Amino acid sequence: MPDAGLKYLIRGLGVALVGLLLPLAALAAGPSPEAIAKAKLANEQCFACHSQEGLAHPPQADLDLAKLRGLLVDKPTFEDADHGKFACTKCHNEGYDDFPHEKDAADNTSTCQDCHAKKADKIQAEFDKSVHAKHLADKFSCTTCHDLHSIKVAKNQDEARKIVAQDNRICLGCHDSDQTFARFAPEKKVRPPIDEIHDWLPNARTHWKAVRCVECHTPLGGDMLSHEILNKDRAERKCVSCHSADTSLKVRLYRHLAKQEQEKLGFMNSVVLSENYVIGATRNLALDSVMIGLVALTLLGVLVHAALRVLMHTLRRRKKDD
Repeated sequence: MPDAGLKYLIRGLGVALVGLLLPLAALAAGPSPEAIAKAKLANEQCFACHSQEGLAHPPQADLDLAKLRGLLVDKPTFEDADHGKFACTKCHNEGYDDFPHEKDAADNTSTCQDCHAKKADKIQAEFDKSVHAKHLADKFSCTTCHDLHSIKVAKNQDEARKIVAQDNRICLGCHDSDQTFARFAPEKKVRPPIDEIHDWLPNARTHWKAVRCVECHTPLGGDMLSHEILNKDRAERKCVSCHSADTSLKVRLYRHLAKQEQEKLGFMNSVVLSENYVIGATRNLALDSVMIGLVALTLLGVLVHAALRVLMHTLRRRKKDD
């Protein structure tokens, strides 16, 4: 009897464990196609106002169009973003049921920590060592840099140039804009000249189109990009950190794309070389295709030549016999 009781206990624990793990697995996999479709349908009610179409043709006569103009969301961009698979009410919940919304509705909007608590704790520890925390801690939050209606993290992007464009838009949007910089640092009469600061870097603005600012302004390490932004004195200045066979870009900008190619093709240099010049890393899909094409043409030429030799030899024999 004790053995039977132990058996039922183990079985019960197993069922409980499965019941716990299944929801966690589903959460990790993200919402189902049905849930995404349901959220998309529900969001149409929000886009009826918070879109260019809603601004041009207000669904209600008493809308404050001046205020609405600053609260528009581009629908295609949002639906392609990481949060686009969720209902707007996932974050905008209390105070948003009525129209117009409650005055304090924005104060009750869910925070990033509500969904990303563990990641947020890690990011906060890194940010506390950042140059931004040193000077602007009271003015910075997740949404200062990350537009939650458009952000698409690197692992969900399919091209390096899109990752670079998105991330550098954040940095340059402030450090290359007098107006935005003055909003965050009004005590500084003049924005630091970003081109002069980077005059040591050849073709700096060309670099900013190919690699992210954070490749040089964050320390290496960890399973995700560090949020410890380094100042100019601590930033990376060694060209070989990127321009070498063992480029740091493999574990930074290209790590997700490289992983996909590694699994598919068995090598990953073509991901790096498609965007950058790296000394010592010459293998890429374009070069491989050219070489394979040359080998194929050479082989075809040999076969055609051999066939013509055989044909001419046969014709000469027939002529001799005649």
